[in-house]
Amino acid sequence: RGVPYIRVPTTLLAIVDASVGVKTGVDYESKSKGPLKNRMGSFYAPCAAFLDKSFIATQDERNIRNGLCEIMKLALVRSEELFSLLEEHGARLIAERFQGSDYVADRVIELAIELMLEELGPNLWEYKLERCVDYGHSFSKILEMVAEPPIMHGEAVNVDGFFCVILSHGRSLITTEVRDRVRNTMKSMQLPTFHDGCTEDVMWKGLTDAVEHRHGKQRMPLITGVGSYTFANDISMKEIKEALAEFRDLGANDTTQS
Repeated sequence: RGVPYIRVPTTLLAIVDASVGVKTGVDYESKSKGPLKNRMGSFYAPCAAFLDKSFIATQDERNIRNGLCEIMKLALVRSEELFSLLEEHGARLIAERFQGSDYVADRVIELAIELMLEELGPNLWEYKLERCVDYGHSFSKILEMVAEPPIMHGEAVNVDGFFCVILSHGRSLITTEVRDRVRNTMKSMQLPTFHDGCTEDVMWKGLTDAVEHRHGKQRMPLITGVGSYTFANDISMKEIKEALAEFRDLGANDTTQS
């Protein structure tokens, strides 16, 4: 803290996510609560962030998908345009490592960063705790810390994000058609939509941790369509159990089809 620094992100995930924020958090192993994600640290902004997408060409496909998971999060809560670009071009973006000759890679990165800036800029110190960019970051924090073998941050976020799609579907906030459109787009890029580490205990612990982190309320972002959202404060264990049943059924179908 107190040392001027410039960020030069070298992964897709860092370009669209960490380069925009001001958190300098680290994970923490609590004696009473177990492993916790980003629980210690500070808010400290860089002097500048220099972005160069040619770094993405050095990444393997799993790491590129890891970054796409965070882009998908933003598309679901904020942008039909961004979602449509991923829906149509996502697999190609991975194959080309974002180095294609057309406009798509630049537009996807531009939109993702613009959306993050719009959300984080007016609320940089998180005085307002209802944040749509927390989508996919409620259950994933616990899943990411306990999963064996380990999974990447973006992978956990996407699993959480699709579970929240199922919660939205169960509340009739979205249609089955929207649920399946989201799932099919994720699958077209081979983004994870299921993890067997999502037990009732893990999901409830994630929700409980979110309540603590968000000053006593769930403040759970849920989509009401592609590019729109609301917040929920009354998700129950019964609702989580019902959503997990659907989550597992769809995960089993994926396994059967593969």
